[in-house]
Amino acid sequence: MEGNTVLDSSKTTSPTVLPDFAAIKVRQQVTWAAGDYAMIGTTLQIVGERICEAVDLRADERVIDVAAGNGNATLAAARRYAQVTSTDYVDALLQRGQERADAERLTATFKEADAEALPYADGSFDVALSTFGVMFTPNQEKAAAELTRVVRQGGRIGIANWTPNGFIGQLFKAIGKYLPTPADVKSPALWGTQVRLAELFAGHHVRSSSQIFNFRYKSADHFFGVFKTYYGPTNRAFATLEVDAQAALKADIFDLLDRMNRGGRGTLIVPSEYLEAVITTR
Repeated sequence: MEGNTVLDSSKTTSPTVLPDFAAIKVRQQVTWAAGDYAMIGTTLQIVGERICEAVDLRADERVIDVAAGNGNATLAAARRYAQVTSTDYVDALLQRGQERADAERLTATFKEADAEALPYADGSFDVALSTFGVMFTPNQEKAAAELTRVVRQGGRIGIANWTPNGFIGQLFKAIGKYLPTPADVKSPALWGTQVRLAELFAGHHVRSSSQIFNFRYKSADHFFGVFKTYYGPTNRAFATLEVDAQAALKADIFDLLDRMNRGGRGTLIVPSEYLEAVITTR
């Protein structure tokens, strides 16, 4: 993989080659623009409401929702009369967020922006939010630095991230068996661990707790059809893999659903763990 070369003058070994984050980001944009993530994202609205309560959001606070998708945290903050800016690098998702805001007569600003290079001055916001969004940035350190940069000292960052061992974490592991991610790119699910958050937000106060979101569908077949059609990572996986690999991945997903379903034979209820965290900037 091509990338940026960093020379370490303290060593005589070969230069370190960093991942080509720009190329990775382009591929990610294609993935998240595939299908229609809004069809999945809307079902996660409760997480946006919870994160606004976790940061104890106040009316008139300046809020940025980073990697906002179709705007769950954006709308939750707008309902609490905050001054909200919703950002994402997939314009189609921002349009869906705008449609939802218009339908509910909520006020928010929607702007295309890269989570690793936010176009705002230092300390522009009182609160930054991200629900299952910023965790997917390829350069995790840069994304975390941008969150802390645009939030004023003493402000709050509220994030919700899937954990490595929760349902979505395991779904990504299943996909990764057939479409492995580059070895030099850190797993997004690391954002769902206390250890990684402590590294990313060193010097700031981090408070976190394990939470559960329940995926509720009519059946395993129903879930599979929805995720294959609308969820970018699974949509692209099945569009990319050969027929035999598609069948194997489908079998793995159904096995995962069967093991985690607590809804019995008549329906599908799959609990998915995520880490809810509030970082107070210093």
